[in-house]
Amino acid sequence: MRCGLPGRRSRPSGRRRECGGEEGNAAVEFVFLGVLLLVPVVYLVLSVGAIQGASYAAAGAAEHAARSYAQAAVPEEGEAAGRQAAAVTLADFGFGVVAPDVSFSCADASCLEAGGYVTARVAFQVPLPLIGALPGMEQGPVEVSATSTQRVERYR
Repeated sequence: MRCGLPGRRSRPSGRRRECGGEEGNAAVEFVFLGVLLLVPVVYLVLSVGAIQGASYAAAGAAEHAARSYAQAAVPEEGEAAGRQAAAVTLADFGFGVVAPDVSFSCADASCLEAGGYVTARVAFQVPLPLIGALPGMEQGPVEVSATSTQRVERYR
């Protein structure tokens, strides 16, 4: 076997050597392409996980805020209790450092009468992982929101 150079012959031993001298390149290419493809996939999984966790936190915070508001005697007390319930719920989910936007609305003019409905909306910003650490990534946080409606019970 000739490798393109005059006077060269293949070795008669059991090992065969390629003419191009590419021994070990497959492992290097595999590692390089593996890392190149694995990094974006891992980042995608981390980002989707953070947003999904924030969605669950927002849904739980809205539910607890509406329930706390519906159990109050006066609207001012209900709003304070609802905001506190939302903050505690977000802290339980690990989002205690975010400042949620909590708002309440009622179906009727009289919010806390028996049979009335109270709707709570909780929204907050979720920072994506590693955004500040990587240069050239200006994507800001993602807003996550949830609403929940609770009925004011007759006997509270």
